[in-house]
Amino acid sequence: MQKIFNYIIFAGALAVSACSGSKGITQPVTPADTNRTGGATVNYWITSGDQQSLLKQADIQPVFATANANGYTTIEVDTATTFQEVEGFGYTLTGGSAQLINAMSTTAKQQLLQELFGNTTGSIGISYLRISIGASDLNTMPFTYNDVPAGQTDLPLAHFSLQPDMASGTGLIPLLKEILLINPQLKILATPWSAPVWMKDNGSFKGGILQTQYYEAYAQYLVTYVQQMKAAGIPIDAITPQNEPLNPDNNPSLKMVAEAQRDFIKNNLGPAFTTAGLTTKIIVYDHNCDHPDYPLTILADAAAAKFVHGSAFHLYAGDISALSTVHTAAPDKALYFTEQWTSATGSFDSDLRWHIKNVIIGSMRNYSRTALEWNLANDPGYGPHTPGGCTECKGALTISGNNVTRNVAWYIIAHASRFVPAGAVRIGSNNGGNLYSVAFKRPDGKKVLIVLNDNNAAASFNLKYQGKQVIPLLPAGSVATFVW
Repeated sequence: MQKIFNYIIFAGALAVSACSGSKGITQPVTPADTNRTGGATVNYWITSGDQQSLLKQADIQPVFATANANGYTTIEVDTATTFQEVEGFGYTLTGGSAQLINAMSTTAKQQLLQELFGNTTGSIGISYLRISIGASDLNTMPFTYNDVPAGQTDLPLAHFSLQPDMASGTGLIPLLKEILLINPQLKILATPWSAPVWMKDNGSFKGGILQTQYYEAYAQYLVTYVQQMKAAGIPIDAITPQNEPLNPDNNPSLKMVAEAQRDFIKNNLGPAFTTAGLTTKIIVYDHNCDHPDYPLTILADAAAAKFVHGSAFHLYAGDISALSTVHTAAPDKALYFTEQWTSATGSFDSDLRWHIKNVIIGSMRNYSRTALEWNLANDPGYGPHTPGGCTECKGALTISGNNVTRNVAWYIIAHASRFVPAGAVRIGSNNGGNLYSVAFKRPDGKKVLIVLNDNNAAASFNLKYQGKQVIPLLPAGSVATFVW
């Protein structure tokens, strides 16, 4: 009877309470209940590809009971098997995102920031942000923090200034300060899209390479950036030397092959950080999974590797298993997943499935400490962006004045960020039957399991923990986060 009773409970769990966006979200930290046989109570939230459920919490909370054999796939959570510590989930806060958020009314802006970065009811608890050093292609115009007239150089960096991002009420830096008041533990990764153009061989924001005679100046440029951001109240936890170093076609961009990045870190950036006493981490690569040879080239050089904390990846090409390739070769170095876009032409269903499978579950199962989607926010026309910048990058949010629409990337990240805080540790779980999973143990001791049903029909499965189980029923193409 207990088996039948649990199945009926879960079969009826599609009747859920509306719980989407910033309206009426229930806190996921309900203390675990026990029934008379000691089984933990499970709370869970669902987002389905048909959007009938959008981060909705089930009305009922099933209880783990004695496991019984059946024909369903079993996903077993094992706290005795541990992997990497999680540093966070989030987005890139582009200059364009900051511009749109800063243009909101004071009340609407604060409500949105609390929803994104707070730890109260209604918040999704973003714990990690990526920002650009200078402009990304999702700024209105390209710039660096050391732009001088054409034909001039500035080796002493006398004209270095964060001013392009400092404007009160509109800039990225004042917005970051507001965010850090909400979540002082937020970690920030910073990456340049281009070096100052006077350091490049083509004198342009787009493409070109960093000339070797300016390696030391560029290292000091990055040291100065970290120091001045700290002075502005914004600690930079880590940097990558170049966004997408094998993509010189963006505006702005710069090409930096593996050997160049290796030599720059070994001879210039690493020693400059050491001399300056900086604890900011250096993370290499920050590009696609089709070239694990890039970070491995750097990590194979002991003189460079001693300055390197880890490697960062995107997934516009290659397979997410590339992270495990690098982990196997250099298990002492950390791994980060730092960018994946959702397109203006994509569908909610296909994007939800692909990103949950690869960005959230895939990156974590391959030792990543972060999972970041690309742009936090854009306007209804997919701007702002530079001339030649991305015209189809769909933000997690579409902002028009004070009106906010939550897009698929909001739900992709929220299914992890809201339930898995920094400091959680990935623990054992398995995949099976087009059901993909990743599990965590939180600092408060609770367990979290994220499951994707990548079938085109609803699927039941056994969620098994310490010899007991419950039997969830997930809609087709849905993701669910379970907490107990």
